[in-house]
Amino acid sequence: MQQFLYEARDRDGKFSKGSVDAYSEEQAVTALQERGLTILMLASAREDFLKADISVYFSKPNRKDVVVFTRQLSTIIGADIPLIEGLETIAIQSEKPAFAKVVREMTDSIRGGSSLSASVAKTPKLFGDFYVSLVKSGEVSGRLEQTLLYLADYLERSQNLNAKIRGAMTYPLFIVSALGIVGTLMMTTVLPKLLGILTESGVEDIPFVTRALIFVTNFVTNYIFFILVLLGFLFWFFSRYLKTESGRYQWDRLKISFPKIGQITRNIYLARISETLSTLIKSGVPILEAIKITSEIAGNYIFRDILMEARENVRNGGSISAVLMKYQEVPRLVSAMLAIGEKTGKTDFMLDNIYKFYGTEADRDIQNLSTLIEPVLLLLLGLGAGILVAGILLPIFSLVGAG
Repeated sequence: MQQFLYEARDRDGKFSKGSVDAYSEEQAVTALQERGLTILMLASAREDFLKADISVYFSKPNRKDVVVFTRQLSTIIGADIPLIEGLETIAIQSEKPAFAKVVREMTDSIRGGSSLSASVAKTPKLFGDFYVSLVKSGEVSGRLEQTLLYLADYLERSQNLNAKIRGAMTYPLFIVSALGIVGTLMMTTVLPKLLGILTESGVEDIPFVTRALIFVTNFVTNYIFFILVLLGFLFWFFSRYLKTESGRYQWDRLKISFPKIGQITRNIYLARISETLSTLIKSGVPILEAIKITSEIAGNYIFRDILMEARENVRNGGSISAVLMKYQEVPRLVSAMLAIGEKTGKTDFMLDNIYKFYGTEADRDIQNLSTLIEPVLLLLLGLGAGILVAGILLPIFSLVGAG
């Protein structure tokens, strides 16, 4: 006989959880049903520990799960289904045990008297301040269904943009990594033997390319351990430095000022900021809180500081556009359109137009990113191959000619 853990509801709808002893899962189900319970979750208490850990690890909730959950929740609210019953249904239908657990904890919190926004806020790593603020504004305004739809659309667009960026960078990173690995293997295994033969053959007139290749190969071969330690230290140092305020600030400055790549990065940030702020304003979030949340999720310290200055200006009776006009990081088009929106009371409408423009620019730039990087990669590959060929073949030709 083994023990099964369960979560269930009785005939009065009261939630309960506990354990039941049975010879099989079917017997456990029968025993619980005889008690008049509707089973929500049933699992063996003696589940293999390693298997359970692996299952939880590979079923970690992600942004896609949050998007699907938000759309399901909006549909449930629109259909006038009780919130607790709807969340229980979502938990049962969830394909990921870890996310189902999050939804059940949310359900327990609401059953205990908490609001949906307060329950969502208990999982900050999955649902950030932006999500919580939108849900809270939907609860206050009585437009929770529409707010959740706004939220799902925003998360989906953000997810698609991030996927495009990752897709555009995958090919260049793969090529650079492969080039580094192949180059290291060549210099530590193949080239020392080939170049050793050339030096032992007595060729006196060794080309400069070959002498440079011999020097680099000998250095890498003799000091490979030192090089790896140095690279590891540099990686550790820069990773720690980037976690500091000044390090992150300098890195974010470089990201938007680097030739061509900086313009693409800036357009991505502008699209993200304008869409986030527009979504918050349309959902009824107070303007000061909306700017604060936008600054926190902007993803760039330069734009974060600009937005926080704009927030203080709005608090003192000024406008957002007046602050944006002071900074060269923000194009004049953005500040001019926003100024018109603030004067006409259509700030959210203008922010939508700014998002559409820079979102389209960012999409086009990301699609062209691989096209921009490919010539540079081909040039590097050709240069590397040319140096190897020249460094090895030229002395061989000299040796053959001398023979």
